[in-house]
Amino acid sequence: MHTISKLLSLVILAAMPTFSQAQQLKHVRPEKVGMDSQQLLKADSIIENAIKQGDIPGAVLAVVRHSKMAYLKAYGNRQVWPEVRPMTTNTIFDMASCSKAMSTAISALILCEEGKFRMLDAVNRYIPGFENWKDASGETTTIRIHHLMTHTSGLPAYYSPDPQATPNPDACIEHISHMKRGFEPGKGFRYSCLNFITLQHIIETISRMSLRDFSRQHIFAPLGMNHTDYIPCAPDANGVWHNTDLPCWAALMPKGEDWRSIVAPTTKQGPDSVLCGMVHDPLARIMNGGISGNAGLFSSAEDIAILCAMLQNEGTWNGKRIMSKQTARMLRTVPRFAEAFGRTYGWDCYSDYASCNGDIFSKQTYCHTGFTGTGIVIDPEMDCSVILLTNSVHPDEGGSTVRLRSVVSNAVAASITDR
Repeated sequence: MHTISKLLSLVILAAMPTFSQAQQLKHVRPEKVGMDSQQLLKADSIIENAIKQGDIPGAVLAVVRHSKMAYLKAYGNRQVWPEVRPMTTNTIFDMASCSKAMSTAISALILCEEGKFRMLDAVNRYIPGFENWKDASGETTTIRIHHLMTHTSGLPAYYSPDPQATPNPDACIEHISHMKRGFEPGKGFRYSCLNFITLQHIIETISRMSLRDFSRQHIFAPLGMNHTDYIPCAPDANGVWHNTDLPCWAALMPKGEDWRSIVAPTTKQGPDSVLCGMVHDPLARIMNGGISGNAGLFSSAEDIAILCAMLQNEGTWNGKRIMSKQTARMLRTVPRFAEAFGRTYGWDCYSDYASCNGDIFSKQTYCHTGFTGTGIVIDPEMDCSVILLTNSVHPDEGGSTVRLRSVVSNAVAASITDR
């Protein structure tokens, strides 16, 4: 039965169109959606100052209001070493941990609303041998899916793979399954990439599809997000990393133009090269070969704007329903058991990691950020989303965007004139 289901899944995926008709948000002047253009210019100054200070090489800012693109601008450079290339609004970024919110969490909730699992299900129901919490007396407490999604499982924050290892997702989840748990599930909060790698394996076990294929079929392709994808990679016999498959937008490039030409690079990888088109996160790259629940997604501002519009429209966009209204609301609602910690099912409302929300948006605001310098802020009350994409880890990991995200959010929130 397992083999038949797997074959059926592959047949369905093969028959699925690779692309949906691109339906970018309509671009309008800020005043058309109740925003002040002059106030938004303050965001320009903030970002340009961060570039001058060396915090970031460049950025793309997109502001979505009432399902329209009210502001879209590029600043600085996408690459400054070993050569300089200007930033453009169509630049594709390594989304880092924003992958958790954009892909893994939404994929999980789609399966949840289909009745494929429940939040209270034990993790070891889907990953045999996955160890629960055990106290000093030997009493155990079950780690459940809702603990993974809210970072209340007690799993360690991360583990550093052997740089010489080759992709082995099974070895990765086996290691996570037996790592020491730091606290009783539900009793504490620790942001952990391992939670979402574990969630990835649950998604793949239930759906019998890779996270890449599942998210492409159920989220990105239906929305026409044709510049959003995971990019598989592996080392060759000489230990040099390379891509093992093309991203979806490669087929859309002008003849003779490399798909990497619109990707923002991250860190140096040698005397004259940088990571470009291969995920920056070591676990996602080395152990999971570019397709990982914690990181690995690449995307552009215009694509993310569509995703934000879908979430603001409670699960539907351009006639395509991605999830039910009730499920879309789960992404912005802190469950009762996690009220002390501020995390929703995959996103963040008011934990210590939510400073990117700024000070002026409403209490309903939710967000997520990525280590490479990416961030998404969505205020359902103001019907406004802020997408700030940078590659602050280029060319070295010395840049910082923590304060930048907050002050940009404040500048955007203050531009709203009709509330």
